[in-house]
Amino acid sequence: MSLDQEYLEYPLRRYGMDHERYDWSMLPQRQGVKWGNENRVALWIVPALEWFPLNMQGKPFKPMGAMQTAYPDFRHYTLRDYGNRVGIFRIMEALEQYGLKASAAMNAAVAVRYPALVKACVDRGWEIVANGLDMDHLHHGGMSEEEERGLIAKSLDILRKASGQPVRGWLSPAKSESWNTPDLLKEAGVDYVCDWVNDDMPYPMNTRAGEIHSMPHPIDIDDATILVQNHHTEDDFRDQLIDQFDVLYKESSADNGRVMAISLHPWVIGQPYRIRALEEALAHITRHRGVWSATGSEILDAWKAGQSAR
Repeated sequence: MSLDQEYLEYPLRRYGMDHERYDWSMLPQRQGVKWGNENRVALWIVPALEWFPLNMQGKPFKPMGAMQTAYPDFRHYTLRDYGNRVGIFRIMEALEQYGLKASAAMNAAVAVRYPALVKACVDRGWEIVANGLDMDHLHHGGMSEEEERGLIAKSLDILRKASGQPVRGWLSPAKSESWNTPDLLKEAGVDYVCDWVNDDMPYPMNTRAGEIHSMPHPIDIDDATILVQNHHTEDDFRDQLIDQFDVLYKESSADNGRVMAISLHPWVIGQPYRIRALEEALAHITRHRGVWSATGSEILDAWKAGQSAR
């Protein structure tokens, strides 16, 4: 049987991207970014404040941290709850020790269930980033546009009212998107999205409502990935954070900045025997000159200002 000739025809065969979502761009060929004040590395710390329902459906898949055993899975539910009740405050203390701020990626359900936790973040000058409704409401290609629009609107409305912030950033639960997610986020007033992991720096994405920006939120430099999924040790986690920073610092200068993003889960790194690893990595990072502790919105605004000044 022979293939139909149309099978071999590909209208987007060209140099660069095979889609219109963002433009072709190689990082070494871009103009350098200045963060200001002789800073060279923007340190962006993103603790995830999540709620995993006890009766999770797990559709279309189970995200990391989902319930695992037969209902009611108290063992896993209470460990995740530990992060929001205990572990997050160890992270807060570690960051305060080194004078650092953060962007908390928060499920809207957390704002409803733990209003004091929202206040604790806001009082510390942390940014609130929307992390969807909860960890059992994933965005995916099998849902209708209206259903997804409703999820986004509900999540943003809860978080904006609870925090008093504009909530400019979005991280989809499990980084899962549909084809429409960037368009719907931009229409809802979101400025940046953290789901795409294909760059070390911010970059613009095209949507039907105008530009939204992708921020370099990592899956590799992530405590849950390293410690839970990859089964590395706490010292490995510390060393990987340090190695990541050292390379970015070496590549950067005051005229060519970089972003060092650290993704944290309080139910993981907030354990008593693990928090030392984070503290030691932060001690190493903050010993260097030219490290700017910033929120996602601050980094994006500085990046955009540099682009418009060209």
